[in-house]
Amino acid sequence: MPDAEVVVIGSGICGALAARRLALAGADVLVLEAGGPIERGQVVAAFRDSPRKSDWLAPYPYHPWAPHPLYLPEENNYLVQAGPDPWPVQYLRGVGGTSWHWAAQAWRLLPSDLRLASLYGVGVDWPLSYEELDPWYQEAEELMGVAGAEDTGSPRSQPFPMAPVAEPWAMRRIRERLAPLYAVTANTAARNSRSYGGRPACCGNNSCQPICPIDAQYHGGLAIRSALDAGARLQSHAVVHRLEADAGGRIRAAHYLTPDGQPRQVSGQVFIVAANGVESPKLLLMSGLANRSGQVGRNLMDHLSTALTFEADEPLWLGRGPQSPSAINSRRDGEFRREHAAYRLDFTNISRVDSVTNDLLEKGVYGPAFEQQLRRRVAHEMGVRNVLEVLPDPANRIVLSGRTDALGLPTPQVHYRIDDYVRRGAQAAQQDFALIAERMGGQRLRYSAAGKFSANHHITGTLAMGDDPARSVCDRYGRAHDHDNLYLCGTAVMPTSGTMNATLTAVALALRSAEQIRPMPAARA
Repeated sequence: MPDAEVVVIGSGICGALAARRLALAGADVLVLEAGGPIERGQVVAAFRDSPRKSDWLAPYPYHPWAPHPLYLPEENNYLVQAGPDPWPVQYLRGVGGTSWHWAAQAWRLLPSDLRLASLYGVGVDWPLSYEELDPWYQEAEELMGVAGAEDTGSPRSQPFPMAPVAEPWAMRRIRERLAPLYAVTANTAARNSRSYGGRPACCGNNSCQPICPIDAQYHGGLAIRSALDAGARLQSHAVVHRLEADAGGRIRAAHYLTPDGQPRQVSGQVFIVAANGVESPKLLLMSGLANRSGQVGRNLMDHLSTALTFEADEPLWLGRGPQSPSAINSRRDGEFRREHAAYRLDFTNISRVDSVTNDLLEKGVYGPAFEQQLRRRVAHEMGVRNVLEVLPDPANRIVLSGRTDALGLPTPQVHYRIDDYVRRGAQAAQQDFALIAERMGGQRLRYSAAGKFSANHHITGTLAMGDDPARSVCDRYGRAHDHDNLYLCGTAVMPTSGTMNATLTAVALALRSAEQIRPMPAARA
């Protein structure tokens, strides 16, 4: 007898919600997680006491046997950079995964994001339509508790579970002053605007990242708890390093190591790899599986950003309400996508006290001048950034490096290049930055350094789905072309990135995969 009917590798939001759905459908589900438990109260306390408020990984536990990339106070070199451009991505390995410290933006893609090749002659088309995704988007939104306005540009057949969180004063003034030149829209987010799912409404703590102290924001910790409540089982501290296939190509076992290096294995009938866009291809490459196409790890995408910071001519007092509450979406689609990247424009609402204080101290400003400049800048300073679409490129990829971790397993290496399509999109966004600053009476404009891009940690594309087994890793349901009982869940299966955060789409696809593995009984749907 197998140890479980379904073995899920990775307890992040996608693996956990797939496990929940399968458990509710009557499957015996075992979830394997490399990291250890994450306790919300401990993280809240650690963030409160940490002097590194801008390092959102600092409050979270770090497991030497299940390392992840660290960059502060110094880089740990877990993710080996092979260039030519840096890609300093961050993620967590622990029970619940990286969405513990996300901004909770839960946007849908646009229908055109799934048809880039057909419409604009760039990128690829998805093997499924937006209409096929719509009901799964809705189920994901209702599970997570998504709040949003109706003017998102993404069609929907049913309303959002909740209206948006109350608009912060700063965002109201930005919206009023930019109209009618730009329409500023409330960001769609998995954040309660009213009591939902047994959790309270957002009260504006402004620490969405690294953690909401009252759990008004949905995250992977809640997802795995719901999976366990549905009957799934969890084995943490289980570093899966190899999947074993039988002579017919079916996966029969997952081999893992305990923190002290002891080997273990579990057998199953169906396996779901749901780590993330780095760790999932790393596992398949270590296993030598699902790669007949040579596409495992390839087509790595992540939204990139440049930014403008300036002082408005009126006090805005950023820092009340969610950290990322509003955006401009008019640049998400159009014929220009034939020539340059689409993008959205995102307004930050993070309190400026910490960043301005550090900047002034680094410049040697003290005494009355410090107080004067701090008060002025904290009240007036604002920022806007673009979130740029990135196209799939086989040369951008995750491979195994020659380095090993504490358990002797190879660490991932990244090959990454920012192409001219993205650079032209960033150049187009400069015009929007200038217009926004002009409408806000901007002074002391500070643009990102020329040619410098920030990663958004939206890891997509390394296990892309498609109809052609020679050019993709899995089919439209996330099932590996090479192994009929292996499913892939998470942002890695997305063939294109669009301009919006990837989590909601990945959850919708994971729920769709779970239904393909075992349909939900009608009485329990």
